[in-house]
Amino acid sequence: MTELHQNLINGEWVGADASENINPSNTNEVVGLYARATQQDTLDAIAAAKAAFPAWSRSGIMQRWEILSKTAHEILARKAELGELLSREEGKTLAEGIGEATRAGHIFEFFAGEVLRL
Repeated sequence: MTELHQNLINGEWVGADASENINPSNTNEVVGLYARATQQDTLDAIAAAKAAFPAWSRSGIMQRWEILSKTAHEILARKAELGELLSREEGKTLAEGIGEATRAGHIFEFFAGEVLRL
């Protein structure tokens, strides 16, 4: 059985109605099951983001740097795993998947550095 990946909304995992993600290079392979967001899920996510924005706006530069840096570190530490998943989800070569994950990590590194310039 393939694990259901739910949506994180306001700190809680939600969603039961699933959609299969099929490997385009091997249409017999279900890569994962992903929760479909309902209209209410979308409205709840928007409301949660709006409610969280004032606290984020008041957060300090170092707190933002820490969050962005940690995100970059986690992505880069798992780039092989993430690259393999991207390869299966999107039909990319493994090198393309790893490259995409690496770029994502570098984007977070870049913006962590930009935070320090504020």
